[in-house]
Amino acid sequence: MTTPSTVTVHGLDELKALAGTDLGASDWIEVTQERIDGFADATDDHQWIHTDPERAAAGPFGAPIAHGYLTLSLFIPLFTGLLEVEGVSTKVNYGLNKVRFPSPVRVGSRIRLVARLAEVEEVPGGVQITVDGTIEIEGAAKPAAVLQSLSRFYA
Repeated sequence: MTTPSTVTVHGLDELKALAGTDLGASDWIEVTQERIDGFADATDDHQWIHTDPERAAAGPFGAPIAHGYLTLSLFIPLFTGLLEVEGVSTKVNYGLNKVRFPSPVRVGSRIRLVARLAEVEEVPGGVQITVDGTIEIEGAAKPAAVLQSLSRFYA
């Protein structure tokens, strides 16, 4: 999902040089009921606030909402639209330092990632990056998720 605003780097040295850089905002993606239902099937989390549109319409959020972990899982496709690292052998998720879900994502909402490459540090055979990310909901005052993600890139 490379966009015109995607930053492309070639190798670990160019990645290191980006430490402290704002990467901007990704394209918007819509969170559909089909996506929510697919996530519910994959995780066996079929709670009615996610998968029963009629009941959820009368519930506390006025519509079905995405699972928080669905929103979190969309970090990767959104992030790859912001930064492409070429010339490495392997890219892996290493973990998360912080995650919060300040606002629910209602079905039909559009979300995007705003990210900053906070840190790049050397690890054996490669580098570890720390990304400060905010997953925004179009038109909403509060974000869907605020997170700090760790990934490793190996030469």
